[in-house]
Amino acid sequence: MDNKPEFRVVPSPNSVPGAERARILENPGFGKVFTDHMVTVSWDLDKGWHDASVRQRAPFQLDPASAVLHYAQEIFEGMKAYRTGHGTITLFRPEENARRFQASAKRMAMPEIPEELFLESIEQLVRIDRDWVPSGDGSSLYIRPFMFASEAFLGVRPAHSYIYCVIASPVGAYFKGGEKPISVWISDAFSRAAHGGTGAAKCGGNYAGSLLAQAEAAQHGCDQVVFLDAAEHRWVEELGGMNIFFVMDDGSIVTPPLGTILPGITRASLIRIARDSGITVEEKAYSFDQWQQDAASGRLKEAFACGTAAVVAPIGSVRHAGGEFSIGGGGVGTVTHDLRQRLVGMQRGSREDVYGWLHSIS
Repeated sequence: MDNKPEFRVVPSPNSVPGAERARILENPGFGKVFTDHMVTVSWDLDKGWHDASVRQRAPFQLDPASAVLHYAQEIFEGMKAYRTGHGTITLFRPEENARRFQASAKRMAMPEIPEELFLESIEQLVRIDRDWVPSGDGSSLYIRPFMFASEAFLGVRPAHSYIYCVIASPVGAYFKGGEKPISVWISDAFSRAAHGGTGAAKCGGNYAGSLLAQAEAAQHGCDQVVFLDAAEHRWVEELGGMNIFFVMDDGSIVTPPLGTILPGITRASLIRIARDSGITVEEKAYSFDQWQQDAASGRLKEAFACGTAAVVAPIGSVRHAGGEFSIGGGGVGTVTHDLRQRLVGMQRGSREDVYGWLHSIS
């Protein structure tokens, strides 16, 4: 029932002309423009995975009773395709995205798409829309695989039919100013996740629940919100859409442990690179009180956030209900800069891929 379906490829008859596409790629922004095609694969209880197609990007027609609209069975991934200096197009650790997508599906009581089918769907879209992969500094093709419950049924149970889809968007830097330090707001009124919840799943509801807190951060002049744990409002967990790291004066790094936070692929990659460079990385609980004390004493030298969209973003200042403090003078720390350069260099092919993390699109 879950044999891998063959892809039917139907090129779009209305692809964006080359000259217009080139103009768009000069300054694509982030998540504002999209490529010509999309991938769709259907799943239902009787057939399993079927009807795999690559076709013109177009709106979905959904029944008003579609389960996703009422019970929020939806998951997604975020990944990038890069055009290297040699002209090749690569993906960064796409098999990890496939495995995380499966884990998210399992937590949300949705069918788990086979890793091979997930990877082929990404390759199919990148191949047909390869001219949309930008080559500018800091730019890439952001790829968004997602799946939602499409069954028309009003009842609290897992749906019996789903649509898996992949779309793509050429993007520039996530934060304006590139590596310029960002400011963060500590939320003491809202929680992102709790033990036993969906914090480790990449589902839309987690992000919807963070939007009010992110708006509060913006009202305080901050770029991002930082969430504390739901039980004690004491322990640092993660930002609205990124993991967080702390660099100490002895060169060691601390990052919150997995459990209620998203297992970031960028997070895992940075931990591996740091440890292989001789840096001690501890995945352990770190309180906001300790964060303040370490910043004041100078024990904390750097802090940074990381994720697929922003890659590595230095944290320069922290605001909270009781005041404000800076980290390491508010600049970009050497460890943060070095880790970012190593990771980005590997992703873009300017540094040797010593781990075999790059996946070339033929």
